Amino acid sequence: MEKRLYVDIHCLQTVPPSCVNRDDTGTPKTAVYGGVTRARVSSQSWKHAIRQEFSNLLPEEAIGTRTKRIVGMVQKEIQALDPSLSDQKAEKAATSALTAAGFKIKGAKEGTDALFLMSKKQAEGVAALAVQGSKDKNEYKKVLRDNPSVDMALFGRMVASDPSLNYDASCQVAHAISTHAVVNEYDYFTAVDDLGDDDNAGASHIGVSEFNSSTLYRYATVNVMELYQTIGLEAPEAVRAFIKAFITTMPTGKQNSYANRTIPCSVYVAIREDQPVSFASAFEQAVPATANGYENPSQEKLAEYAGKITKFVDTPYAAYVAGEGLEKLAKSMEVDEILENVEKDLTKLLPGGES
Repeated sequence: MEKRLYVDIHCLQTVPPSCVNRDDTGTPKTAVYGGVTRARVSSQSWKHAIRQEFSNLLPEEAIGTRTKRIVGMVQKEIQALDPSLSDQKAEKAATSALTAAGFKIKGAKEGTDALFLMSKKQAEGVAALAVQGSKDKNEYKKVLRDNPSVDMALFGRMVASDPSLNYDASCQVAHAISTHAVVNEYDYFTAVDDLGDDDNAGASHIGVSEFNSSTLYRYATVNVMELYQTIGLEAPEAVRAFIKAFITTMPTGKQNSYANRTIPCSVYVAIREDQPVSFASAFEQAVPATANGYENPSQEKLAEYAGKITKFVDTPYAAYVAGEGLEKLAKSMEVDEILENVEKDLTKLLPGGES
């Protein structure tokens, strides 16, 4: 039987008046769940924030670059191998190498038709082949398949023109939704011309901005075995970085206008050997509005639901809690202590680990 190993991360996070993630009209994103409208923050926006945070948590070689301008990445590595090459010659060599690999290069600045996620080691591999003068497409494809970055292994890579270069994502991130119903509000604002005439009392600009506030339920899961198959025994460290970034980051939508950056009030991390389990159903019936806010009743509903699902799924191998309100599920501890424990647990459970 194939070994299963998942890490689930659940967060409750209260966000004050804000517009964290908006649609094409500037309206905060929402979703209807349980028959009522909820605040919503898309998984894409939070994953972007997580990838950005990786630069503070992981070494440079572990992080990929998603860009159309892959010529410049390879050119840099070519010149590192052969400093005698001029910019023009290195650029030409990089373009030729990527063309040999099967990419349609419009130009060094224009790059490829679509964004491509490339690790530093992959860029180094392409550069090495270019310096050697290789024209073998299979050699280039091999180096572009090997040595994936951590974010490539976690979030996947899709290359429509060449599926052989695809990587399946080993993590899933849910759209964050409020545990309660929301109604978007409107901020009417004006701006005054600093150099305007003294006798002009009117505004030089008038605008309206939509916002809401909410207590969000956030969930993500990592298929550790799939991650292990991609990056080997670096998987525990990658999961640790992912959990840290998931807990501490926030999308930057209109952050200057609302200064809405908060951290979760409650975190529950579970290592499961059966299947990943979202607790979103705990909030299918929206938490009612009270003068005491939404955090405490949301914590109670989350803890109650986590207890109920034991009738359907296995008890987690290990579970950890940070913050308040979820002490029924596990002893509360510092986030760094959770990260340390999860990394140790996964190292023991993975083939070739400590056990």
